[in-house]
Order: sequence, then structure tokens, then C-alpha cells
Amino acid sequence: MVAVAHVCMHPPHPLLLYRRAASAAALRIPNPNPSLAVFQTTMTKPYSEIPSKFSLFSDSSQPLFDSQSLALSKSFATSSNPISIGVEILECPVVSFYKFADFPVAEAVERTLLLRVSGGIILAPEGINGSICGTRDAVEEVLAFIQADDRLKGLRRIESPVSPEEEAIHHGHMSSSPLAAGEDAPFRWDHVRVKLKKEIVTLGMPSVSPIERVGTYVGPKEWNELISDPDTVVIDVRNDYETRIGKFKGAVDPCTTAFREFPSWVDERFKLNQPDDGVEPAGSTQTTADQIEEMNNKMPRVAMYCTGGIRCEKASSFLLSKGFKEVYHLQGGILKYLEEVPKNKSLWEGECFVFDKRVSVEHGLVQGNYKLCYGCKQPVSDADMEAPEWEYGVSCPYCYSS
Repeated sequence: MVAVAHVCMHPPHPLLLYRRAASAAALRIPNPNPSLAVFQTTMTKPYSEIPSKFSLFSDSSQPLFDSQSLALSKSFATSSNPISIGVEILECPVVSFYKFADFPVAEAVERTLLLRVSGGIILAPEGINGSICGTRDAVEEVLAFIQADDRLKGLRRIESPVSPEEEAIHHGHMSSSPLAAGEDAPFRWDHVRVKLKKEIVTLGMPSVSPIERVGTYVGPKEWNELISDPDTVVIDVRNDYETRIGKFKGAVDPCTTAFREFPSWVDERFKLNQPDDGVEPAGSTQTTADQIEEMNNKMPRVAMYCTGGIRCEKASSFLLSKGFKEVYHLQGGILKYLEEVPKNKSLWEGECFVFDKRVSVEHGLVQGNYKLCYGCKQPVSDADMEAPEWEYGVSCPYCYSS
């Protein structure tokens, strides 16, 4: 994909440039090594207060993490040799990525990084899932570091351009973040949350493993033909607050509030009541080969999609485990489709919800028109904000009565 550069219309204050040039982000870890010199600088506060290492894992006998959530926090300092910058030309991509892999989190991978990124990363024994935003060089450095581990090479990634100026204007203010959008940048600037979880996307079924098997990938340009076939059941794997603002024409909406509800919905929708352990209910007879074949023949062809593809990896693996034979899913998800398929040839209707402060995107991955209710985290339209239930930061029509 061709990178897009954006020119900030007003050069930042020189002092701000000095602070940016000396900014570093790191995990809060016990007793950071005070001898680790990230910068030759004059600090604005004691060095002991400034985190200095970016570390995903530790092989130490002492636990590295004192909680399940670790923050990459910002620290500013005045550089003794500041970078001379006039008008900055910033590439500000948002990159979502994931990889299913056999990845026990206790192994040691440690490195110091100078970061100019924001976002979130989830680590689990089954792999990694994240979304980050920052300058081009910083984003590529982080992704290169992650993929230095052989198990994580070949991250599936989707990239969206972000205009700092458009973000700042859209939200009605300017700020001092390197993306010139402050709290309303796609993520909180210079703040990366690293979470350790049991799954990188929570289905709640440990036996389902995309590492072992997944459905058939279908590219965006072949997707229209597949879902236009009347014999194909098109399933939106996302949750109700996402499907409410956009979905593919003719898609079935499971109306789930969480991904872990998807297996139950599949069982009910397709009447899959056979026990998974092979034990027949009391009073029943052994299922014959003919009956099994008949059941398999009744399984429809399924085409699934989600935002970026990760949920479909697990959902397709689950359907295959339940006996479905033809299971397809949109490679790269809705985001890749909106990037590659022109609007005049698209079967997508509405906007696509995204899990950052852009809230939604349209064709070409340009920022959409929805805002976020900070009371319930649901997308709201301009019409929703005209409703009497709307109160900024408190409630909207979807959560007012709860």
C-alpha cells in the first residue's frame, strides 16, 4: 500500500519539537535499571521516575508483571542536541495486526525501544493481537521487533492513513501530541496498553485452534461473487453495536453482544445439538454413517466477515469443528474490502465500526461520521445526539435507560 504523508499547516513550537525528539515510552517494571541511558539529556524530572524499557516477556524467576495490564507511558525531556525540524511531514498510519501462534508468554524477549506510538497489544498463549498508531518509522520499528520472533513472522496487518490536521479540526481543538490530535488521536498518545490474556480474541472455547485449521480465505475482489450466490449464507461475526451502523447486503446478524455468544448462536441457528464428546443421549441409537452424511449435506455454504479478519479465524475454525464443509471468510476483513473495492462496486452498506477514536470508517478508510458515547462505548450518529437521552460523556439513546 502506498504510504500517505500529511503536512501540518502550522509548524509546532520549537520547545515542543525538543520534547518530542526526546520522548520515550516504556513498560512500568519493578526497579528499572538507572544505568540504562536511552537519551543523553537533561531530564525535567528525576530519572528514577521515568520508565526506560520496552519488555514483552521475562525469563526472570521474579514476576515481571504485577498486574494483567501494563502501560507504555510517556516521558518528556529536553534534548541537549535537539532535532532541527521545520515543517514536519508526518505519515500517521493506524496498523492493526494479529498472528495465531504457539506462543507461551513466559519466554524471554526483551529489548529497549524508543517509541512514538500509541494503541494496545494483547498477548496470549495463542498469539498476539494489536493496533497501534504513530509515525511511519516508529510503527515499522515496533512491528519489526515483534516479528523478530520467528513464531510471529508474517503478521496479518491492515493499515489505515490518519490525517493529524483532519483529526484535530474534526474534534475542535489542537494539541501538543506528535500527531497534533491529542486525546482525540486514534489512541491516547504515547500510551500503549499491553494486556496478558488467555485468548487474543475471546471465544471461550480453548479447543478451537486457528493454528490447526481455518476456513478458506476469499479476497475482497472475489467477495461480491461469493456472497451474491443465493446458496451462500453470509454471517456477520461482529457484535450488535457494530452491525447497527453497517453490514454487507443480505448478511445475517447474530445480534450478539460479545464474541463468546457466537457458538451458542450457531448451535441454535443450525440446530446443532449433537454432543461434542460422541456420547449419545440416553435411549438413543448409534448415529449411522448415512445419518452423518445426511447431516453434513444439510450444512450450508457459509461466508463470514468481521472488522479485520481475526474473529473469522476462530469462527471458521469453530464451524469446521462442528461439521461444516464449506466455510469461507473475507481476507483482511471489512477494512481491506473498503480499501480495495470502489464504492460504486461495493455491496457494503453503512460505515464500519473501529476500535479506536475514529469510531467508524467509510470506503477508502476515511474517517466516518459516528462519535462514541463515553457512557456505553456505543457509536452514535448526529441524529442520536439530537435525542433527549443524549448527554455528552454520560448517556445516549442506547444506554439512557440502563
